[in-house]
Amino acid sequence: MFTHIYIEDSIAEHPRTQDLCARFPDATRVACAHYGEVFNPKAQDFRLQKAQPSLILAGKQGKLVLEAPQGYGIGGDRNYYFSHMLNCLYDCRYCFLQGMYRSANYVLFVNYESFEDEISRLAESDPRPAWFFSGYDCDSLALEPVSGFATHFLPFFAAQPHARLELRTKSTQVRTLLNRQPLTNVVVAFSFTPREMHRSLEHRVPALERRLDAMVQLQQAGWSLGVRFDPLIYQQNYQTHYRELFCEVFRRLDADRLHSVSLGPFRLPRDYFRTISRLYPNEALFASPLTVTNGMVSYRQDLESELTGFCTGELRSHVPESLLFPCTVAA
Repeated sequence: MFTHIYIEDSIAEHPRTQDLCARFPDATRVACAHYGEVFNPKAQDFRLQKAQPSLILAGKQGKLVLEAPQGYGIGGDRNYYFSHMLNCLYDCRYCFLQGMYRSANYVLFVNYESFEDEISRLAESDPRPAWFFSGYDCDSLALEPVSGFATHFLPFFAAQPHARLELRTKSTQVRTLLNRQPLTNVVVAFSFTPREMHRSLEHRVPALERRLDAMVQLQQAGWSLGVRFDPLIYQQNYQTHYRELFCEVFRRLDADRLHSVSLGPFRLPRDYFRTISRLYPNEALFASPLTVTNGMVSYRQDLESELTGFCTGELRSHVPESLLFPCTVAA
């Protein structure tokens, strides 16, 4: 799977590092003092790397758990996010990570125990439940066979009464969850766009039917699920596309047993947008009726309101208002 594995000197002897290297014995191993030496240089070809990403093993330093951006949450008073990994297995044209990072390589922070210490400290600092979102800078489950992220963190969250975990994903890698008892403080949230948009914009992402199959299995096993329609994409006949998507999703799922449904319009920081549009100069998405407001690129206010209003109205016919949460953070 990986032809090269870059390894930070400080975690070269970490058991997780040793295990990963043993699983990819044919990969060329390259030592580095800091992952930024490989990940941050400007003169990199993102598109070329995306075709064959390397794996970078590192130790996360500094602040490991951050406060979630305003507008990112599902009803909790305390919202945080943490990133055990940088970059994503998938190749979605709208993804802000392509504008944030210069490299398409995967950075996996192997010091999971350090994340746990910080999560425990924050969770226990206040009696109110704290939400921890794990799918902000990566997909929570897509690389699970390599990272073992959920395998490691689910037992940890099972012992954290004040902590709530959201695993956000477009993946069908749910075997780890199905092989254990569901946790009441964990929500597995799947992201969707209409089938037409999925085909043109979400490269390498499993088909809608396969993701719904995974969700049905999880729901039948007792796991709490979330549905994320984010970002909302404005397109000709979007009403038909989204109406069909909502009908298909809620035909397969038991809406009464869902934890939450969120939706949010397409938006990107202006600098990220410039970078991504240079990567894909012929992408129709970036020729949409977009505008810049307060440094964010999004649809014109009238179109955004029209799109969000339509989708919100349609969703109210499938789920109660109490389950709907708007999201106003970049996709």
